[in-house]
Amino acid sequence: MNYTYILKCADDTLYTGWTTDIDRRVLEHNSGKGAKYTKCRRPVQLCYYEEFESKEDAMSREYKIKQLSRKEKLELIKNFDK
Repeated sequence: MNYTYILKCADDTLYTGWTTDIDRRVLEHNSGKGAKYTKCRRPVQLCYYEEFESKEDAMSREYKIKQLSRKEKLELIKNFDK
């Protein structure tokens, strides 16, 4: 399974990414081994994700979410049902 996800960083910014193992990836972000962006914004909290069959679909959705405004991303998060 592939995932597109949004993290809420300690400085209240949002980070969007994709992975094949969401639990491992969140741990990597929180240990400083994730993205350069999140390294100095820890701890991060998983607040949104979507599942995809293919890597390409997850990466495509990541790109689309990154094009959204902060307000639109917060709306996605608000309506997310884990």
